Amino acid sequence: MSNPTTQVIRPAGAGHETLHVLLLCLFIVLVAGSVVAWHGKTEDSSHLAANQLDARRDLNAAEQGIYADLRVTLDEIRLLREEQQVLPGPQTLADEGFAPFAQDASSVSRGGHAWQQLEDRAYFGASSNSSVAGSFLMRISEASDAAPDIWLNRGNGLTAPTALDDATLSAAGWQQIVAQFDAGVTRQHRH
Repeated sequence: MSNPTTQVIRPAGAGHETLHVLLLCLFIVLVAGSVVAWHGKTEDSSHLAANQLDARRDLNAAEQGIYADLRVTLDEIRLLREEQQVLPGPQTLADEGFAPFAQDASSVSRGGHAWQQLEDRAYFGASSNSSVAGSFLMRISEASDAAPDIWLNRGNGLTAPTALDDATLSAAGWQQIVAQFDAGVTRQHRH
């Protein structure tokens, strides 16, 4: 008979395998972090002048709606001016159904503005409820491709401004609305 031999078999340890997995995870995190840091861009924030408002950040929902309507209607105003050789009046625009000049449920819920034409250069919308939306002024440039020039005043009981230059409007409490399209607004990936 032979002597029985006892052989001790140790269980396989997970220490080496766990160490390799953790090192691989650390390597992946470091590579991903360096790629993000390498491709990251610093955000260029443009500062507004004291007499300007950002259309996205500084307007309430009603004011944003009126502002958007004015921007869209501006193209139609320019087309009508080219056809008729004169700036169309607010009543003409309302009859055509152009917002915000048309008196409908939307215009009432956005402050019930009463629109009037100033000279042959601008439209003034006096708000009947300035707690909902302020009064608007849209100056019309002679150039057909000029950016919209829209101003807001949240004061109560406003009358139409007598002078339409920037300095006079700013002094009277009007603020120009500007649309900034930065990375926070438009997330584009350019190749």
